[in-house]
Amino acid sequence: MPSLVDRLRGGCAWLAGLVSLAAAGSNRHESRPRVLAALLVALGMVFGLDALLFRAGIYRPFLDPNSSAGNFENVLAWERDFQARSAGNVVVMVGHSRFGFMPRVANEMTPRPDYVFRSAAVAGASPRTWYYLLRDLDPGASRYRAIVIGADDYADEDTMEDPAEDTRDLHYAVARLRMADVIEFASSFRTPQRRWQAFRGSLLKGLVLQQDIQAFLSQPLARIEDARSARQDGGDWAYNWEGDPESLAGLEIDWANWKAKFPPGASQLQRESVQDFLLRPAAPQNGRVAEFRRVWFRRIADRYRTSRTKIIFLRLARGPIPRPEHLVRKNSSSIREMAGLPHVLLADEHAFESLERPELYKGGLHLNREGSARFSRMLAAEIGRVLGPPESPRRN
Repeated sequence: MPSLVDRLRGGCAWLAGLVSLAAAGSNRHESRPRVLAALLVALGMVFGLDALLFRAGIYRPFLDPNSSAGNFENVLAWERDFQARSAGNVVVMVGHSRFGFMPRVANEMTPRPDYVFRSAAVAGASPRTWYYLLRDLDPGASRYRAIVIGADDYADEDTMEDPAEDTRDLHYAVARLRMADVIEFASSFRTPQRRWQAFRGSLLKGLVLQQDIQAFLSQPLARIEDARSARQDGGDWAYNWEGDPESLAGLEIDWANWKAKFPPGASQLQRESVQDFLLRPAAPQNGRVAEFRRVWFRRIADRYRTSRTKIIFLRLARGPIPRPEHLVRKNSSSIREMAGLPHVLLADEHAFESLERPELYKGGLHLNREGSARFSRMLAAEIGRVLGPPESPRRN
């Protein structure tokens, strides 16, 4: 794609030259109106080039498939491809990497499920980004029989991080943000510094994607092939994902002394995941998680308030050894509050507690191959129970 590469390089060089000329004019004490006009033209061209590349979608197919934005876009594209050949009764899973769902395992159960199961989970994503994913994945709010949202807990437990301040969300959803979203997205952050970062990044997307662009320009042909391969073959890989066979069998935790005893051969990554997730210190309960969830879960639910699509929340298995309940007094449950809406359903809160065993986890957060397979079959059965029989027979 030499033309795209040339346009990127040439456009950047041209804009840099224009700004340099404006600065030079200022140094020669030229009239302020002329310098100001040159700067305004430069800014206009920056905005125009940014809009052409990132709002018109020219650059989107060439995003690094291993980046946050690239993975987010690929998941959306894979699901759109499936929608084109889907006949109905589809249930899609939305969540982060702890939602270790294997759609192939669920769909191949005997007897055959009444519903077709798909996964649009994105590792590292949050409810804020799930909203923008679903908005573009299902613009008419009518393509799914149900959307299943995986949550770590039905109760709202604050951690040391404020989810509203997590600017990683900008890097996931950047390609989905429209001009009409800029103010609203930026204002969803709490502090002026983070709001400004989100504002400028959603207005001028090149600021967020500059490292991606630089990597592309350094090896354009390799990037084009990587992006093409991920877009073409990644959907089948994700559908047939088999999980990791590693296990934490033998893990023990002494909660009184706040220490973990690891099985022989446990890797450093496994040890760190247990320390960071299970043995994390209790955080002050300030209500920020509840506030964040009420905003974004409610926005997702509101899109489907007049639709036949149900929103189903489920509590994921809590880990290889659950943290004691007495560690934190959780003051609210925004998810249970939403259960009063007619189109919002809750899966059995205890449905997956039988999976909370070290031998079914590969680390402190994620199920392993056997754990994910069991979870997928159990989830398919639970969704069938919650939804009841479909309105029409499954056709694919």
